[in-house]
Amino acid sequence: MRKLIFLWILVVLVSCKEEKAHQLSEGTWLGQLEVMDGEKLPFNFNLSKNGNGSYLIEIYNATEVIKVDEITVKGDSIRIQTPVFEGYILGTFNQNSIKGSFVKESLDRVVPFEAFYGKKQRFSVDQPSSVNVSGIWETEFSKGTPDSYMGKGIFAENAGKVTGTFRTTTGDYRYLEGVVTGDSLKLSAFDGAHAFLFTAKVTDSTLNGIFYSDNHFQEPFVAKRNESFELPEADSLTFLKDGYDKFAFSFPDSEGKLVSLTDKRFQNKVVLVQIMGSWCPNCLDETKFYVNYLRDTRGEDMEMVGLAFEYAKTEELAFKSIERLKQRIGVEYPILLAQYGTSDKEKAQQKLPMLNQVLSYPTTLFVDKKGNVRKIHTGFNGPATGAKYTRFKKEFDAYVKMLLSE
Repeated sequence: MRKLIFLWILVVLVSCKEEKAHQLSEGTWLGQLEVMDGEKLPFNFNLSKNGNGSYLIEIYNATEVIKVDEITVKGDSIRIQTPVFEGYILGTFNQNSIKGSFVKESLDRVVPFEAFYGKKQRFSVDQPSSVNVSGIWETEFSKGTPDSYMGKGIFAENAGKVTGTFRTTTGDYRYLEGVVTGDSLKLSAFDGAHAFLFTAKVTDSTLNGIFYSDNHFQEPFVAKRNESFELPEADSLTFLKDGYDKFAFSFPDSEGKLVSLTDKRFQNKVVLVQIMGSWCPNCLDETKFYVNYLRDTRGEDMEMVGLAFEYAKTEELAFKSIERLKQRIGVEYPILLAQYGTSDKEKAQQKLPMLNQVLSYPTTLFVDKKGNVRKIHTGFNGPATGAKYTRFKKEFDAYVKMLLSE
């Protein structure tokens, strides 16, 4: 009997030890993705448990908070599914660390990942900032190459913390957060789809740096202070080619039914046509805006439809991604599958030959009650752009109301 009692106590102790070993510490964590050139892309998150004992995570990028509630634990293995997007973190853990990979299956991308409990500082600060980077920066990416493009850096530095974003003609790089240590600027963001890291040497008037995206892409950038710099107007970049006076499409919905702009539901109505992808963070920002706008102001004379260009490898997976997006943020308008297997913009333009180009995901066409394209808005400047986003919302509302009044 004594032997049985001793054996039972031993089993309980071992079980408790294993259970304890398979718990994650609640509180502040620092995640790191390994990009290129040996650089680490950091982001902060908080881990907690809900009333059912399930893990919850909040990822922080400047003022953005991303709530993650699809976390699966089995033994010492963990799978963290980011909301809306297909990317997930897969790894093993102990109480105070996680080690694994950030995976995007459709793109065959695997980025090494690790995380540490109790670390609050996003970037280490070795010395005080030698310059305040607050202000507007005229930026050129990949200068001197055929892939060169312009950006507008918008930054604020306060108490050693830098926040802001880069705007481009195709959208913004969303919520960046970082520091200036000595003469080095470091900014990062992770949203479950994009993993961005910017590093640069700074002076009072210049930036000279590298932009990293995941561990598959990098490009140089240079910038100079220019408070009056502005990008081309988003309404001037995409247009109908000569010889076309209407916009047309015919793509399937989730039930396989072909939907066209000539369908009865769109006749004699103002129609917004959104060219987008469920994988695209700027499209997510725009879609959230549309969901809220339509809920608050939509009338019988207005319709909206999304045309999704998905990089999911199969039609089934593409529709699954679209449905995930719709459910997570409450999209009530139809999103059709325009293309799967690639999000290549040249191939997208072939599907919509009346357009001069598909320059950006997202792009929105404003079609009046007579079926005429009145305006095409390229890209989307989301909440991270501050005043630009506020101005966009006012201009959007005024323009839609003008079309509805005709």
